[in-house]
Amino acid sequence: MRGDRLISIVLLLQTHGQMTAKELSERLEVSERTIYRDMEALSGTGIPVFAERGKNGGWSLLEGYRTNLTGLKESEIRALFVSPSEQLIGDLGLSSTFEEARNKLIASLPSVYQENAKDVWNRIFIDTSTWRQRKEKMDAFEVLKIAIWNENKLKIEYQSADGKTSERIVNPLGLVAKGSRWYFIASKDNEEIRNYRVSRIKFAESLSETFTRPKDFDLAQYWSLSTKTFLENLPKYDVRVEAEPSILPRLQFSGRFIQSVELENKNLNGWIPVKLSFDTEEEARGYILGFANQIKVIEPKELRNKIVEMAEATVNFYKHE
Repeated sequence: MRGDRLISIVLLLQTHGQMTAKELSERLEVSERTIYRDMEALSGTGIPVFAERGKNGGWSLLEGYRTNLTGLKESEIRALFVSPSEQLIGDLGLSSTFEEARNKLIASLPSVYQENAKDVWNRIFIDTSTWRQRKEKMDAFEVLKIAIWNENKLKIEYQSADGKTSERIVNPLGLVAKGSRWYFIASKDNEEIRNYRVSRIKFAESLSETFTRPKDFDLAQYWSLSTKTFLENLPKYDVRVEAEPSILPRLQFSGRFIQSVELENKNLNGWIPVKLSFDTEEEARGYILGFANQIKVIEPKELRNKIVEMAEATVNFYKHE
């Protein structure tokens, strides 16, 4: 706490030029006697703080002294003040800490840059939530965070996509936010690294046993490679269709089930040949049927036949209801 207070004193003096012990004590919520001790400590570490006595006196820094933060370029200052996702910061329990750190950073800047830095908050805002936000329940999130910092082994109960739950002992390596979802990265004793969706960890218990974190492990690099491998190994079902030109914007932006859309040149009848890629045939059937007579399957032929059967079954269902 004292180290934080000493930094705050330096930043306050940089911002205001001169402050009395009384003003500093009120701002930092400590006694004036504590401020005097802090000034001795700062002086002892080589920070050039000086006291000017008299009615208009107070504490100040040697003229021209500033912390290294003032060497930032204006573009670098803007980059630092772009607000991160409020949801993710809140999930980590760092909302108030982030606010305090941001205020300290502003105080360290030359006055000419301070208003510009504050203005960034009102010009750029990052929201990682979806339009229909459904916040996932994360029962074990706090336990995971603590274990990651303390390097304690964890016993977790994990529910896979099929609903089955299993128990395992893992070495926590990090947390990754993908959009608004959190993923837990951990290794086993055989050094195999796995990704776990945090909302599927139904229980976590920190063990007294610690582990040695791999020195060459880079979380960002690992996640990038893991994501690439995951996408490359996804099942793929390709379909060639012809689409009525008016639906092209919907094809390109309706990404719920579709992996990719590749457009070709307009053919003789004015329709656009398109290659669509899906995870499964089932997703392809439902997606294409939703466009009714505005999209026509060219291949595979078996998909075309199945869509005809689905359409006929739908018509018969409503006819005989």
